Amino acid sequence: MDFTNFLMMHQEAGLISVFLILLLYDVFGSEKSKKYFRLTACVLFGIHTFAGFIPLDYLPFEAGAAFGGMYICSDMTVLMKNILNVGTLLVLMQSGQWLRSNEIKVREGEFYTIVLSTLVGMYMMVSAANFMLLYIGIEAASLPLACLVAYNKYKEKSAEAGAKFILISALSSGIMLFGISFLYGVAGTMYFTDMAEVLTYSPMTVMGLVFFFAGLGFKISLVPFHLWTADVYEGAPTGVTAYLSAISKGAACFALLFALYHVFENVSIVWHHIIWVISVITIIIGNLFAIRQKDIKRFFAFSSISQAGYIMIGVINGTPEGMAATVYYVLVYLLANLAVFGVITAVENKSGRTDIAAYNGFYKSNPILAFVMMLAVFSLAGIPPLAGFFSKFFIFAAAAAEGEYVLVFIALVNTVVALYYYLLIIKAMFINQEEEQAVGLIKTDTYNKLSLLFCSAAVIVIGFISLIYEYILKI
Repeated sequence: MDFTNFLMMHQEAGLISVFLILLLYDVFGSEKSKKYFRLTACVLFGIHTFAGFIPLDYLPFEAGAAFGGMYICSDMTVLMKNILNVGTLLVLMQSGQWLRSNEIKVREGEFYTIVLSTLVGMYMMVSAANFMLLYIGIEAASLPLACLVAYNKYKEKSAEAGAKFILISALSSGIMLFGISFLYGVAGTMYFTDMAEVLTYSPMTVMGLVFFFAGLGFKISLVPFHLWTADVYEGAPTGVTAYLSAISKGAACFALLFALYHVFENVSIVWHHIIWVISVITIIIGNLFAIRQKDIKRFFAFSSISQAGYIMIGVINGTPEGMAATVYYVLVYLLANLAVFGVITAVENKSGRTDIAAYNGFYKSNPILAFVMMLAVFSLAGIPPLAGFFSKFFIFAAAAAEGEYVLVFIALVNTVVALYYYLLIIKAMFINQEEEQAVGLIKTDTYNKLSLLFCSAAVIVIGFISLIYEYILKI
């Protein structure tokens, strides 16, 4: 029997192995041994993440298609999964202190196993070369995510956010499946490569593309499919919000990137105009609504909407430079966003507050956490010399190289607007006076400290390591 197909799924096999070990540990482990659960989860998943960076040339199989062409293993898919792995590991490290608090009364292990189960679906999304496998991957990722959003069952907002998320997920999946049915009707196949050869500018193709794009637009929080984002981000536990805003969004962006490049390349004139308009209105509306927010989780929800608009600029012309810039942007955004939510998690664990006013005078009581937040916010804003500046530069350069000067100009103007509302956070921390009920000194645990240290170092250093972008471009 040929096991090559299964060897290509080495990352999925490793992830499922970690999942099964943790599941058995949670079910059969003694209560005394459970105090090492987070350490075990982080170590095992850390080993899995590290193993993912082993080049395919050193593994006993050749990259390519598996299972009749439904599944793809390549340097790019491996890289995308590695990016998701790094983000997931950081979320696991940041969530432990909250999980052991008194406000939730569930087994800690459930959280880790559910998170890993969503990641299995995201792996399938990234490696899918068939619309049916892509759809299964999206559903496998979305259903456990609804459980995570409603994880804090003793808070009304968490339960409400879970209900909203599952309804929106069902709606978006139905819309996307409706679009796939149009595409299948045109091409008579679900395979990406076979479909790409026969798609033309027919009304059914355009309808299928629009509905498919709309379905994934919900997952990425593109305007006008963004209305659920702020409510769900606010209601979900902060660790879950971080996972949604970085890892889940990144996986959906990767899936859309592959579909546009591998399926709809021959009809690029259609989705080029769609993405142009969607990018502009997403950036503008995300920025304008972020200015009005008083809750920091809602604030970064609209920030993530705006960031999704910038990500779409990279894919607008379907060039290798645009694809590399998009993957690089997602990596930098993930690291900066998780640094932000690591600080928010620490503040919420200490005070229970998520309002921006809680950060007034934050620098006086917590200078290190304030510095981490400042670095992450400046990276999201694109301030040089942080990594966020280089990610925006590569995105804009890829678009400008194809003559999209108007789009780049609009994005640059909105970068100034984004800088204004990001500076509101900086103003609160470094200029505003502390309130009478200030948060006070925060003592976060070692895991969160390590995650924040890693993210901070990454947003400082990664922009100067040109080899990262060059490596992505060469794949």
